[in-house]
Amino acid sequence: MWFFLLFRFYKFQKFQIFLLAARKRKKSATANYLISIDPTDLSRDGNSFVGKVRSNALGTHFTLYDNGENPKKTSVIGDAVRQELAAVIYDTNVLGFKGPRKMTVLIPGICDTENYRRKEIRPVLERDSILERWKTRRADDLIAMHNKSPVWNEDTQSYVLNFHGRVTQASVKNFQIIHEADRKFSENYLKMHLMQFHVFLVH
Repeated sequence: MWFFLLFRFYKFQKFQIFLLAARKRKKSATANYLISIDPTDLSRDGNSFVGKVRSNALGTHFTLYDNGENPKKTSVIGDAVRQELAAVIYDTNVLGFKGPRKMTVLIPGICDTENYRRKEIRPVLERDSILERWKTRRADDLIAMHNKSPVWNEDTQSYVLNFHGRVTQASVKNFQIIHEADRKFSENYLKMHLMQFHVFLVH
């Protein structure tokens, strides 16, 4: 019998609304999660499959794809090739694992401001991926966001961020994502319980 890690994502208003679920794929060499809009059907061939997240071998680079085809496994090109929707880069710091982690979040930019349509990135070659565009400074059509750097607190002898009272559990998994050009916008990811996390959007 196989067991796999499963996450479910809900929107909380007056009642709980299911948004999506993700499960870790079996026998995958790297962290690889399937994403579905059906909490009971998380198969790769299911009608509810909408995308996946995959990391590199070190777990420092992550890419979010839609449900299109992998260009390495098919002869189909064009709109059938999967889109890259986002990428996340974890960087080490001078304190190693003892200090705050550095994170960069990359998403395709807006190519049609009138209709708020984002640029489609469907790389057939590795050099055209979001991560490679960023590494080679071809990032004019990307939006880059970073985690807000914590401040050292002498009283607690730890790095801290101001989550405005939302934090219920101290954790290195608590972080804020900000856009340097618009610091009023932020995403706050907070660990609430052992396996429960909350996301707050501020704009």
